[in-house]
Parts: sequence; structure tokens; C-alpha cells
Amino acid sequence: MRSATVERNTAETQIRLTLQLDGAPFSSVGTGLPFLDHMLYALARHSRFGLEVTAKGDLEVDVHHLVEDLGITLGMALKQAMGDGRGLERYGEASVPMDETLVNVVLDLSGRPHLAFVPEELGLEGAAGGVNAYHLREFLRGLVNHAGLTLHVRVLAGREAHHVIEATFKALARALYAATRVTRTDLPSTKEVL
Repeated sequence: MRSATVERNTAETQIRLTLQLDGAPFSSVGTGLPFLDHMLYALARHSRFGLEVTAKGDLEVDVHHLVEDLGITLGMALKQAMGDGRGLERYGEASVPMDETLVNVVLDLSGRPHLAFVPEELGLEGAAGGVNAYHLREFLRGLVNHAGLTLHVRVLAGREAHHVIEATFKALARALYAATRVTRTDLPSTKEVL
């Protein structure tokens, strides 16, 4: 089983996260932020990953620290669970509609962190359960930097924050599922390293 358990404890957050890439999907999530729980459940369901998260953050200050640190922790777990990358499909892409919203996610488990997502250009409106487009960007940045993946997120339609954030999590989940499948025996790189 490709899996990892990561703990991250700072003065702002305390997180324990278990990720399992194979086997029957499962999820148990408790962050103290219901909308974020909902997004992590969606991630687990649509990626078909096993995901357990117990987290506490300084929500009395803001949701920022918790959201960002969960992205970091998930990225660390993903990197550990993938090992050296041998056999991975490597690339994944998914588009997900949600009412008026359409989000496209393309990713490469390249070992090279890069995030292409600029929410300030999108004109997104509002927040969902205290989470807005900027928090989404920080979650994705933490994930990208600590998993070592290239991630492009395109919001093709939509302005309402709840729908955009949820469609992004679902598209990310489906793209991660595709990219993490083992379909070969070698490393998916002419460099022979990811």
C-alpha cells in the first residue's frame, strides 16, 4: 500500500494526516472548519484516496494558517506515499462543472513545484464558510511546494466562491487519481528521476 502519515505541529496549527493512494477509499476529517471538512471529504471521495485528518488551528485569528498548513501537510503525505515515483502515470487532468462554474486542473508529478493560479484576476465573489479564493491559493501553494508537483488551475466559468472552490477540489482530486495510478514499471521520465 502506498500510504503516509504526517504530523505538523506549529504555534498556529496541530495537524495529523494519513493518506492512502490505493485500496478502498475512506475518509474521516475534523478540522474545526466545516467548509474545509466538506472540501477534504470531496477530495477523498473524488480521488478515491483514503484520507484521515485531525487538525486544530488558531481559527480565532483567521482560517489562513489552518488552510495553508493543511495544504503543506497533504503535500508532504502525497510525496511520501508516492515514493520514488516508479510506475506512476505522472500526468493528470480533469474538468469539473458545478452549476455556472467550470474548473480545469492539469498536473504533473514532476518533482518541480509550480502553481499557475491567480485568483485576484478572476473577480471571485465572497467566501464559503470563511474560505475565499486567496485561502484556496495558499492551500494549493502548500500542496505544490511540498509534494513537488506542477499544477495549473483554470477557472473557465464562475464567480461565486463556494462553487469555484468546490469544483477546484473535485477537479484536483480527479487529476490526482489519474496521475498517481501505477501503469508501468519504470520511472515516467527520460531523466530517470522525478
